[in-house]
Amino acid sequence: MIRILFLGDIVGEPGRKAVIGRVPSLKREKEIDFIIANGENSAAGRGITPKISINLLRCGIAVLTSGDHIWDQKEIVDYLPTEPRLLRPINYPEGTPGNGSVVLETAKGKIAVMNGQGNTFMNPPLENPFTRLEDEARRLREDEGVKVIFVDFHAETTSESIAMGWHLDGKVSAVVGTHTHVQTADEKILPEGTAHLTDAGMCGPDVSVLGRSVDSIVWRFKTGMPTRFPVAKGQVRLCGAIVDVDEETGKAIAIERYNELLDLGE
Repeated sequence: MIRILFLGDIVGEPGRKAVIGRVPSLKREKEIDFIIANGENSAAGRGITPKISINLLRCGIAVLTSGDHIWDQKEIVDYLPTEPRLLRPINYPEGTPGNGSVVLETAKGKIAVMNGQGNTFMNPPLENPFTRLEDEARRLREDEGVKVIFVDFHAETTSESIAMGWHLDGKVSAVVGTHTHVQTADEKILPEGTAHLTDAGMCGPDVSVLGRSVDSIVWRFKTGMPTRFPVAKGQVRLCGAIVDVDEETGKAIAIERYNELLDLGE
């Protein structure tokens, strides 16, 4: 069995400090073999920088995924081709810097991670993620002999995320959603052996609106006037999922939500 921990969107300095501080002990406590995290909001809540990527990978995370904010820090464009463990959505056009999937060798065999982005209410719309992820899953199985395949599907709507789980059922080991920053309570093993969770949630300030200051967001909704949305402070909640996979078949055995509140102060 391979035990995989997936951590949802890391938000700003509070989120990344909490993740970096907690990952080593969490790996021991939960007997985790492989860790994946979505890092696309880790730089002040928008994008990721090379330095942040390096620090997150050094703490024990094996692969970083992303989504629609991957390009928000300009230096990432030149960095992506140099670090295959930082993914951008696979359904960007051919020639886009970086990669949408990666295969890593582990003590328990090969593990592949894929990153896709939904199109519903997302800007800009990309190539069809359903066909693109299915084609890549087939290539990984047939050409590279990978059985354990984990998908981070970065999507706005629950319907698209749920549909992707069913679409890839039996073709990958797990499909876990990101982007909304709100953890859903629908974890399950689908009939053909794929673990699914609509959204993993976020790793960020607990007293917040999706990781941002409550007062600023409420003011915007009340007035309609533009304002800055600073990352909130205080206690950090880490959210994600733990998935157990049979390394011989690539089928999921179990999935459970991970949700922990850490008091790191301000």
